[in-house]
Amino acid sequence: MPEMPEVQGLVDFLRDRVTGLTITRVSVANIAALKTYDPPVQALQGAEITGAARHGKFLDLSTTGPHLVFHLAKAGWLRWYDQLPTTIIKPGKTPIALRVGLSDGSGFDLTEAGTKKSLAVYVAREPGDVPGIARLGPDPLDPGFDRDTFAGLLAGRRTQIKGVLRDQAIIAGVGNAYSDEILHAAKMSPYALASSLAPEDIDRLYAAMTETLAEALGEASGKPPAELKDAKRRGMQVHGRRGEACPVCGDTVRSVFFADNSLEYCPTCQTGGKILADRRLSRLLK
Repeated sequence: MPEMPEVQGLVDFLRDRVTGLTITRVSVANIAALKTYDPPVQALQGAEITGAARHGKFLDLSTTGPHLVFHLAKAGWLRWYDQLPTTIIKPGKTPIALRVGLSDGSGFDLTEAGTKKSLAVYVAREPGDVPGIARLGPDPLDPGFDRDTFAGLLAGRRTQIKGVLRDQAIIAGVGNAYSDEILHAAKMSPYALASSLAPEDIDRLYAAMTETLAEALGEASGKPPAELKDAKRRGMQVHGRRGEACPVCGDTVRSVFFADNSLEYCPTCQTGGKILADRRLSRLLK
């Protein structure tokens, strides 16, 4: 799933590549991906792109007309072409959800792998008109997001810290992968309750979050879309590395599987050597 660093990498790439170009073509191949009808998607044709921005995990292309906003969800991605293909897209027979052509002949597809389709595209007058953006919490790398702001968001939440980090209404941009990485860096169990964290725990978690995300943003910076996924995988310490050795202590990285995802952690680094039971409402095994 693309998260803040990868989405920011796409934003940086698009801002440099498409600002000033005119949208000449917008083709919707998966009508279920288009979540708005007013303004119509055709309102983008003939509009000049004026910039690109990120809101949490949403990517926003501003134009002289409406905004083109999209969320890549779990299996979506942006495929860039210096020369856009002229082949006809056949709805239902392609992973392509949306194709955008630009005035210099370039363009991009929004694609989605798998059968569960969650990629979402919005044509909006303002980014805040998109419900998911309107509900976003603060960005953890915003200059105003300090340790005390973070502590205030955690106060009184009897929720597992893994879920708090992933909740876009609390903190924008962090998903399953980077929450695993942040908790590993903080040496904290994913099942620790947010409200139970001591001040020194919050200090450690805040430092781990800001440092992990800043490093990932630095790694994504300047890379074209085709290289961003591999850069993300290479930077992971525990996420997606079940069965491998923890790079910090050498213990085996473990997983807990849920209905539609999993988390990864190191028992030695994060849970005092205890193994988390493999079920959604797991507790530490005694």
